[in-house]
Amino acid sequence: MRAAVISGNGATPVLQDFPEPTAQDGSVLIEVDTAGLGGWDVLGAYRLGVEYPCVIRGEGVGRAEDGRRVYFGERSLAPWGAWAERTIVPSAEVWDVPDDIDDRTAITMGIAGTGILIPLEAARIQPGERVLILGATGVLGQIGLQLARNLGAGQVVAAARNQAGLDRLMERGLADAVVAMGGENDTEALRVASGGEGFDVVLDLVFGKPFLSAVKATKWGARLITIGTGAGRVVELNIGDLLFRTLTCIGTGQRPPADREAIWRRLLAMQKEQALEVDYLEFEFSNAAEAWAAQVSGPHAKITAKLR
Repeated sequence: MRAAVISGNGATPVLQDFPEPTAQDGSVLIEVDTAGLGGWDVLGAYRLGVEYPCVIRGEGVGRAEDGRRVYFGERSLAPWGAWAERTIVPSAEVWDVPDDIDDRTAITMGIAGTGILIPLEAARIQPGERVLILGATGVLGQIGLQLARNLGAGQVVAAARNQAGLDRLMERGLADAVVAMGGENDTEALRVASGGEGFDVVLDLVFGKPFLSAVKATKWGARLITIGTGAGRVVELNIGDLLFRTLTCIGTGQRPPADREAIWRRLLAMQKEQALEVDYLEFEFSNAAEAWAAQVSGPHAKITAKLR
């Protein structure tokens, strides 16, 4: 079968022939229709404990052997993955897709959607509160801005380094204000964006220096939740800046499959009710290497590819 194969750590995927997966107890063989790619694929999925060559893990929608249309996350059995004509996935990680949900939505709400809804609900946003999202131009940020407003935020502010991406958020009406990070005084820029009041909630997708700037732009009682480390994993923090504030680090992938599926189904219902918007970039499967390069560069969109 044809598959996008990674030959080693840091290597660009190459479309080539790859051995077919075979049936295993407790797993489902899937004919892949649409594959998705995310930051977790290029940032960390192949760093440690991976045997090469392997297929891009990703996530996808396809058909199980019994004809069911199903979604599956980045849990394909090694060395297979979503970026192949066929893959094999543990049964608990294979979820039936409702007929009125398209492939792209099913994929986007799988990892990105659940990854942003859980921390936002943990923040317990109160009506009218000011919410800041750091690293807001990506897929998680786009969903997060909309969910924060739907959870009662009075003001949602997007912060990131990419001005074009921020302008796009404003054009779509997803943010009340934006802040381009990397200026002379990011803390002051954030504080001004909050109306001088400081933020009640910070959803941090990047950590590093942007996080340090955001902490100083919060008010007493603020809840800060970190779920990503794209701007750095280590900071030198003055504990006084956290006085009367709380900082939490949340991961979503460690939850049991049944819990993640239930959250995914809630998000599918939200999508139907609230028409959540996400930018997409669709590639031909034959251009898997180009799709990978786009993800590495930070596409500010969900990358998908049709296989059939």
